[in-house]
Amino acid sequence: MDAVTSQLVLGITPLVIGVGLIYWINRRKFYRRNLAGLEGFSSYETALFVRSLERIGKWLAYGLIIISILVLWSYSRMKKDMERQQQQVKIKYPAQQ
Repeated sequence: MDAVTSQLVLGITPLVIGVGLIYWINRRKFYRRNLAGLEGFSSYETALFVRSLERIGKWLAYGLIIISILVLWSYSRMKKDMERQQQQVKIKYPAQQ
Protein backbone atom coordinates (compact mmCIF):
# COMPACT_ATOMS: atom_id res chain seq x y z
CA MET A 1 0.00 0.00 0.00
CA ASP A 2 1.48 3.34 -1.00
CA ALA A 3 1.59 6.47 1.14
CA VAL A 4 -1.43 8.11 -0.48
CA THR A 5 -3.69 5.09 0.03
CA SER A 6 -2.57 4.64 3.63
CA GLN A 7 -3.28 8.33 4.22
CA LEU A 8 -6.83 7.77 2.98
CA VAL A 9 -7.30 4.75 5.26
CA LEU A 10 -5.87 6.68 8.22
CA GLY A 11 -8.34 9.48 7.48
CA ILE A 12 -11.47 7.38 7.11
CA THR A 13 -10.89 5.06 10.09
CA PRO A 14 -10.95 7.70 12.87
CA LEU A 15 -13.88 9.41 11.17
CA VAL A 16 -15.96 6.24 11.29
CA ILE A 17 -14.88 5.52 14.88
CA GLY A 18 -15.65 9.08 16.01
CA VAL A 19 -19.09 9.20 14.41
CA GLY A 20 -19.86 5.70 15.74
CA LEU A 21 -18.81 6.70 19.26
CA ILE A 22 -21.04 9.78 19.23
CA TYR A 23 -23.94 7.70 17.91
CA TRP A 24 -23.41 5.03 20.59
CA ILE A 25 -23.24 7.58 23.43
CA ASN A 26 -26.35 9.43 22.26
CA ARG A 27 -28.24 6.14 21.83
CA ARG A 28 -27.38 5.08 25.39
CA LYS A 29 -28.51 8.46 26.65
CA PHE A 30 -31.80 8.18 24.75
CA TYR A 31 -32.64 4.72 26.06
CA ARG A 32 -31.85 5.76 29.63
CA ARG A 33 -34.80 8.18 29.66
CA ASN A 34 -38.15 7.24 31.19
CA LEU A 35 -41.70 8.23 30.17
CA ALA A 36 -41.33 11.67 31.73
CA GLY A 37 -38.16 12.32 29.71
CA LEU A 38 -35.85 12.19 32.72
CA GLU A 39 -32.70 10.11 32.88
CA GLY A 40 -32.97 7.33 35.41
CA PHE A 41 -29.94 6.41 37.49
CA SER A 42 -29.75 4.12 40.50
CA SER A 43 -27.64 6.59 42.50
CA TYR A 44 -26.04 10.00 42.35
CA GLU A 45 -22.57 8.48 42.06
CA THR A 46 -23.63 6.40 39.07
CA ALA A 47 -25.10 9.45 37.36
CA LEU A 48 -21.94 11.46 38.00
CA PHE A 49 -19.66 8.66 36.79
CA VAL A 50 -21.67 7.84 33.65
CA ARG A 51 -22.10 11.47 32.61
CA SER A 52 -18.40 12.22 33.06
CA LEU A 53 -17.45 9.14 31.02
CA GLU A 54 -19.87 10.17 28.28
CA ARG A 55 -18.47 13.68 28.27
CA ILE A 56 -14.91 12.35 27.95
CA GLY A 57 -16.05 9.94 25.22
CA LYS A 58 -17.67 12.73 23.22
CA TRP A 59 -14.56 14.90 23.46
CA LEU A 60 -12.49 11.94 22.31
CA ALA A 61 -14.88 11.41 19.39
CA TYR A 62 -14.72 15.09 18.41
CA GLY A 63 -10.92 14.90 18.53
CA LEU A 64 -10.93 11.84 16.28
CA ILE A 65 -13.20 13.58 13.80
CA ILE A 66 -10.97 16.68 13.71
CA ILE A 67 -7.86 14.52 13.24
CA SER A 68 -9.53 12.60 10.43
CA ILE A 69 -10.52 15.83 8.67
CA LEU A 70 -6.91 17.02 8.85
CA VAL A 71 -5.60 13.69 7.55
CA LEU A 72 -8.14 13.67 4.70
CA TRP A 73 -7.12 17.23 3.82
CA SER A 74 -3.49 16.08 3.79
CA TYR A 75 -4.51 13.16 1.56
CA SER A 76 -6.15 15.49 -0.95
CA ARG A 77 -3.03 17.68 -1.03
CA MET A 78 -0.77 14.64 -1.56
CA LYS A 79 -2.99 13.36 -4.37
CA LYS A 80 -2.99 16.75 -6.14
CA ASP A 81 0.80 16.95 -5.85
CA MET A 82 1.20 13.47 -7.32
CA GLU A 83 -1.08 14.35 -10.25
CA ARG A 84 0.90 17.54 -10.91
CA GLN A 85 4.17 15.59 -10.87
CA GLN A 86 2.78 13.03 -13.30
CA GLN A 87 1.60 15.78 -15.66
CA GLN A 88 5.00 17.48 -15.52
CA VAL A 89 6.72 14.21 -16.39
CA LYS A 90 4.36 13.71 -19.34
CA ILE A 91 5.08 17.24 -20.58
CA LYS A 92 8.86 16.82 -20.24
CA TYR A 93 9.02 13.37 -21.78
CA PRO A 94 6.16 12.86 -24.23
CA ALA A 95 5.52 9.27 -25.25
CA GLN A 96 7.35 8.26 -28.38
CA GLN A 97 5.36 6.60 -31.10
